[in-house]
Amino acid sequence: MLEITSKSSPVGSTIFALCALFVISLVVLGILRHYLPLRSTPAFYLLPIFFALWLPSVVVVLVPIDLASSAITDDDASRGIWLPERAILVSWRITYWLTFVLTWFLLPILAEYSDSGYREPSAKLAYSLRSNAQFMGMVLLASLLGLIYVVISYGFNFASLKGLVMALGYVYGLVLAIYLMGHGLVSIPRRLIRNASITGRLRRLQTKAPRLYERMQDSLVNLEELEYQVSELSRRKVGSAADFRDWIEELQELADVGEHHAPPTTIDPTANRIIPTVITEKYLADLTRNLMRARHTRSRYVSQWNHMIQEAAETQAIIDSAASKKLDFGDADPHAGLWERTRVLTPYARHMLHFQVLPYAQVLLGLFLAASSACIVWSEVIKVAFPRLSVIRFTVVHHWSKDKAEVGFAGQCIASFWICYMCAAALITMTEVKTWRGRALVKRNTAYESAFWYALQVAKLTVPISYNFMTFLVRRVYTKTVFYKFFGESIDLTPLGRWFDDLLPVFVLLPVVATLFGVYGKIKRIFVGLDVVEDEEENPSAFGTGTWREGRDLIERELRGNTTGRRQDAFARLASATGNPSHSAPVLSIPSARRQGTSPARSPVRPALASNSNNGRAGQSSRTSRLEEPEDDNIFAIIGHRMKNTIDTIDTPRWMQDFKKPKWMGGDDDAESGPQPQERPGGGERNNSDIRRWFGGDSGIRL
Repeated sequence: MLEITSKSSPVGSTIFALCALFVISLVVLGILRHYLPLRSTPAFYLLPIFFALWLPSVVVVLVPIDLASSAITDDDASRGIWLPERAILVSWRITYWLTFVLTWFLLPILAEYSDSGYREPSAKLAYSLRSNAQFMGMVLLASLLGLIYVVISYGFNFASLKGLVMALGYVYGLVLAIYLMGHGLVSIPRRLIRNASITGRLRRLQTKAPRLYERMQDSLVNLEELEYQVSELSRRKVGSAADFRDWIEELQELADVGEHHAPPTTIDPTANRIIPTVITEKYLADLTRNLMRARHTRSRYVSQWNHMIQEAAETQAIIDSAASKKLDFGDADPHAGLWERTRVLTPYARHMLHFQVLPYAQVLLGLFLAASSACIVWSEVIKVAFPRLSVIRFTVVHHWSKDKAEVGFAGQCIASFWICYMCAAALITMTEVKTWRGRALVKRNTAYESAFWYALQVAKLTVPISYNFMTFLVRRVYTKTVFYKFFGESIDLTPLGRWFDDLLPVFVLLPVVATLFGVYGKIKRIFVGLDVVEDEEENPSAFGTGTWREGRDLIERELRGNTTGRRQDAFARLASATGNPSHSAPVLSIPSARRQGTSPARSPVRPALASNSNNGRAGQSSRTSRLEEPEDDNIFAIIGHRMKNTIDTIDTPRWMQDFKKPKWMGGDDDAESGPQPQERPGGGERNNSDIRRWFGGDSGIRL
């Protein structure tokens, strides 16, 4: 396979590959440390998650090495990293089959095992096997149908059986990868370009604040109700509860409640029995599982809320620094690491970096990634009909010796970039997909089941995306690779597999168009409850979720409400640096699960803001009146309130102040005896025309 002179030796390439594997191991450990508490995580949880992230990362390095080894250049100066064919084949076998076992067997079983809620390992394993039995049955049924097709076409042998397993796994992964990658190819560049506008970034944060706040409050109330159930359960001393005394005490320690825990305001203890008469093992397992999920959900939304408050405060500080040309975030985050606390730049240099350099850099990077996304979509569409027009082919294969294609070191680096970007587009979308059970990655507190699920998606998607990338190149290039001989021949074993591999990637246009034109939001408004992907354009007016003004009030209330004497000096430094004393640096806080009040679903954000909107800016009375509207008003009454508030906040011009109102408008022809204009709380005067009564005044007609 490899025609290499006797002077060539793979020693340097081997050392480079080993160094790359070591760097990948450090990066994966850093990712695990960021999302999981390493010391308290069991080893049999940590190792599968580590390999589920490490093996796909090895694929990103192994594909370019395989390309350069099969299409090696004759010039030593441009020759890339290459390895012997036997070493590459062994690497592919180990990487693929370990990934296959993790994806289809180990990770799903461990995920349900960690989320079972039972105490005994045997009960956890039984619950996990029962939970995965339905999915495994569907997989076996599809495998049986595929096996019948392969046996009829090629007979029954080990090679056909292995090819069937590889082909089914590839088809399942490619369907999911194409959809996720299509969404990410649009969302990544668009997010970079949009975030280049500092004011637009702040406005989007303020728009998201009310919805995120309500979700956080809902999670707190849900956890509070479960804690009350545990408290009621701990009062059971006799009967069936006595058989599970140790388990109940563990639940009590997990919930951190006592036997005399006060019930939340959303629960009426006298209405219905909140715990069953007979306590069973299944009930305790369900309660444990729900309690653990509620705690992680609370942690997720609290972390997102604190991160959003921090980001909004820093963004506001960047905007305010336009006047003073100085930017100093100060000790805004008490949990900031060493890198965030290190001050390398001066306040002026920091202002120039965040106000001038980074926005333009984001725009340039967004345009570059947008062009890269267009190249990937173009290559997907024309790779069957016009393979020579693939842009990716020209960027990877640089050297041609007559009719022989050669891949050098530069082509390897570019190939790694394409694979990484395609994988990143698919994996970033996973954080935007609204999954069951509310899975999410939380800093240092990710649930084990969520960690298993995300690691499963990484391991499942990388191999199909990598092989899909190789098909962008010339067929006579990638058919010489070990990857094709080991994996690709199983895909091309049947005409159905070749047809599927050629035509399915064209459907990448569907998620691309849907994301580009906001189709997800339109579908959501038509079919309520059908949430597929978090679309930024699905609700531009934020109707029903709170406006950006309410989000601004929430953020400012959080920043002012968390001010402590310990950080007054830091706030003063930030105010003097930004030139706007009204904005203070945030102190992140975690709300307690046991807070007084009703559920956010029963007590929306708007009434809560009415008593806290005292910032003294223009239009304050309008917002306060609007927020204090009765919740049972109809749409016409709400419109009347808002039109009245709009008229009240209009500043009266000087020539209007001297205007004499006739009697039919509520005035008097005699200026001496006529009513004087009333003063507004914010200064100035307002017109006291009776026509305002039509829009919700103190008397008269009210819409």
